[in-house]
Amino acid sequence: MLFLAVFCGFLAEYQLEHTIEKDREKQFIKTLIADLGDDIRTSEQYVERAETTLLLFDTLCKYLDSPALAKSNGDIVYYAARIGPRMSPFLNNSRTFDQLTNSGGFRLIHNAETSRKIMGYYSQMPWIRLLEGNYNREFDAYKNAAAKVIDPGIYRRQENLDGTINRSTDNPALLTYDFLLLKQMEFHAVQMNGSRRSMIPLVDTLKSSAEELLKYLQTTYNVK
Repeated sequence: MLFLAVFCGFLAEYQLEHTIEKDREKQFIKTLIADLGDDIRTSEQYVERAETTLLLFDTLCKYLDSPALAKSNGDIVYYAARIGPRMSPFLNNSRTFDQLTNSGGFRLIHNAETSRKIMGYYSQMPWIRLLEGNYNREFDAYKNAAAKVIDPGIYRRQENLDGTINRSTDNPALLTYDFLLLKQMEFHAVQMNGSRRSMIPLVDTLKSSAEELLKYLQTTYNVK
């Protein structure tokens, strides 16, 4: 009888622990679904901003292509040179993944296919970070080239108190119309736009992967 009582107690404790782990697993899945929803929205906004600034930098390159074009299009040159480079880092929400990784929480994910899909999704981020690093180095080179062409006084004049930038209407002059200096600035702008163009399909693919993983988790774990 004593053995039976101990055995039943063990079974009850095991069942309780199993239930607790299942509840924790489902809670992790719920927060992961919320994170993926954040990533989907962030991806859409990122691509929209990137495509807008791509056009601005393409325009800048067009007008830096010759001293005559730069001299007659100061308004767009200053505006595009200021707004075109702006690209915030892609801020994915990895709070649940980090928690699963750092606290050993992956042991609670009992479905091997689920673990594989989650790891596959987050393994895409290093490629995005690599391109962001390239872009930041290109941006530093661009700023050095632009400092020889752009009058900072015009930049200050275009600033609003809330941080937004006005486009001038009086065709402000550049510091120089030296052909080689304009070409150097254009070269770095082309490099930056190349990195930014490469980012767009990566983020689009990440968005599709997030949508696929979100749907899988909702279906597999019956969570909305």
